[in-house]
Amino acid sequence: MGSAKPGRRLPIDGFVLAIVATAIVGSVLPATGPVLPIVTHGVTVLIFILFFLYGARLEPRETLDGLKNWKLQGTILAFTFVVFPLIGLTLRGLTPWVIPRTLYTGILWICLVPSTVQSSINFTSIAHGNVAGAIVAATTSNLVGTILTPVLALLLMSASGGLTIQASSFLGVGVQLLLPFILGQLSRRWTAEFVTRHRKPLTLVDQGSIILVVYSAFSESMREHMWSLVSPASMMILTVVCLALLLFMLWLTWACAGWLGFDREDRIAIQFCGTKKSLATGLPMATVLFAGQPVGLIVLPLMIFHLAQLIACGILATRYASQSS
Repeated sequence: MGSAKPGRRLPIDGFVLAIVATAIVGSVLPATGPVLPIVTHGVTVLIFILFFLYGARLEPRETLDGLKNWKLQGTILAFTFVVFPLIGLTLRGLTPWVIPRTLYTGILWICLVPSTVQSSINFTSIAHGNVAGAIVAATTSNLVGTILTPVLALLLMSASGGLTIQASSFLGVGVQLLLPFILGQLSRRWTAEFVTRHRKPLTLVDQGSIILVVYSAFSESMREHMWSLVSPASMMILTVVCLALLLFMLWLTWACAGWLGFDREDRIAIQFCGTKKSLATGLPMATVLFAGQPVGLIVLPLMIFHLAQLIACGILATRYASQSS
């Protein structure tokens, strides 16, 4: 979420490795005893700050202007919040024979979260696509997803994912996600220049928040004996399903964009924005929405998908760039 400057460096860096390492640490050394309330309260505070910064960074006028290209933006939003959820529901047919129900819930969660921002824009820029369209699409996806993702979770995960989402969870989403985002938007008169000028150091706040959320989620899952529910064979199958889902959506977004008559630049933006799923939004949102449930299991497929999408889109972006040079 938030605007970002397109760049040339592929965003496959130490942050992804740090997330994986944190998941391992949380599984081996989970937070217990006096450390547990510190981590729990720390996650609450940092998620609030994270979504406040999202709101402070987002320029509403840019988004409204970009939405004038309704065909491009509508296509990307349709892939993110219609096609993906429908595919997620279809994959329910693989349970329990191929995918254990405990992991299917996480796969469905992948299909409900909004698109990434930074990497979607970066990859579109590297591939010589429609960067302006990607910026608007990514920020709009996250803005819409703040409301639509919890609603989709209530409608689809309660019925198909085997989860019980309490009304109090929506109150938590409102207080911890929507409220700070709105406050960030209202504060732009005083904070917009500051967050723009200090973009790099504030990125550490974003990343630190995600790292602590990952640690908290996997600590909680270890206390609930998560790994006793996931066999090595199930992990391999989960990885294959995530890869298949990603590859199918990469093909579908590119093919459909061509059938709809989009030019090459728009097709690139549609492919990179329409297939990406945000770890930065999906992790904290899951922590709030699924409080008291096996969050580690729910976000594990999203972590696998996130890493795979960075690698696959990095390869594609480089290929597109070489073709247009």
